[in-house]
Amino acid sequence: DEIPTVVGIFSAFGLVFSVSLFAWICCQRKSSKSNKTPPYKFVHVLKGVDIYPENLNSKKKFGADDKSEAKNKSAMPKNSLHLDLEKRDLNGNFPKTTTKMQGSPDHENSSPKHFAERKKDSVSPDSLKSITSLSSEDKQEKLGTLFFSLEYNFEKKAFVVNIKEARGLPAMDEQSMTSDPYIKMTILPEKKHKVKTRVLRKTLDPAFDETFTFYGIPYSQIQDLTLHFMVLSFDRFSRDDVIGEVLIPLAGIELSEGRLLMDREIIKRNVRKSSGRGELLVSLCYQSTTNTLTVVVLKARHLPKSDVSGLSDPYVKVNLYHAKKRISKKKTHVKKCTPNAVFNELFVFDIPCEGLDDISIEFLVLDSDRGSRNEVIGRLTLGSSAEGTGGEHWKEICEYPRRQIAKWHMLCDG
Repeated sequence: DEIPTVVGIFSAFGLVFSVSLFAWICCQRKSSKSNKTPPYKFVHVLKGVDIYPENLNSKKKFGADDKSEAKNKSAMPKNSLHLDLEKRDLNGNFPKTTTKMQGSPDHENSSPKHFAERKKDSVSPDSLKSITSLSSEDKQEKLGTLFFSLEYNFEKKAFVVNIKEARGLPAMDEQSMTSDPYIKMTILPEKKHKVKTRVLRKTLDPAFDETFTFYGIPYSQIQDLTLHFMVLSFDRFSRDDVIGEVLIPLAGIELSEGRLLMDREIIKRNVRKSSGRGELLVSLCYQSTTNTLTVVVLKARHLPKSDVSGLSDPYVKVNLYHAKKRISKKKTHVKKCTPNAVFNELFVFDIPCEGLDDISIEFLVLDSDRGSRNEVIGRLTLGSSAEGTGGEHWKEICEYPRRQIAKWHMLCDG
């Protein structure tokens, strides 16, 4: 009887020891895992790294020496996590290394010479005098300079555009006094080729250095084309701000000698009226006693067709501005598949000041698209500084308060 009892006691002690040893091993493994550095992607999440590169504006400067750049790159530590994060693009991926423009060896050897010679020709003494003689008000209105290069590859029958950088952009964010710039480029007049650069965050001197190659364009047709650069600042919570534009007619520009370096001043966007944008019927009434503005979006007609579906799904976004600052926004319901939409929707805005001198109202007609960002069909601005029918309509509602006045307006390009 004693032997089974002893065996049972030893078995119980063995079981307790085994369980204790297993628990101790699990605790050791858990503590060792917690001390290890988490995976690379997990580090990004913990540090809250943004999807936009922070310091690309100081990475590449136009006309910099390649040798100095090579020295700087060699001096940087290879395993620096901070540098790797800065190289990520808008989608969070690492961009491919930029390949050199293909061409003949003679063109490659002579391209620095062409750059230097043609750069000197682009700056005249008269332009330097005009720049130095600008008043302080003119300097505040300057929108910066865009640097780019043009080239035609005869072997591949391809037109090559390299967007180098922009300098001296205005700050579109009043709080941080910076911008998040990017550039849209379109080849006119057919608008078949549309491209855009990545967004560079918090910089007024963005260095893009992005090359776009357009195949199937004969050299004989280059003279008939015009390049349109639109400089914008990305806004995460509302519509992107338009900084300005650059129009480059290619008539008279000779690309047979190799790569051509160019720079142009960014000018204020010219809102061109177009009969193909359609019309909008709106009614406004200013109540001076309650200091409110009643806006009725009535109808839209002759709206352009969408490229994909053939018909647009329009709706109207109404923005109220006070001293160029948006203070309120409304929008109508979406009307499906129609170029002639009937909205009949009323909005009431409280005016923060006496009178309508500093007030303006913007109507944006947009095409609703679930798959991508909604495209602007046309726009209309009413205010004291508005031109054409927009200014006339605004003058009438100021002169005749408490009267509902309706008018048709031609939409401008968005």
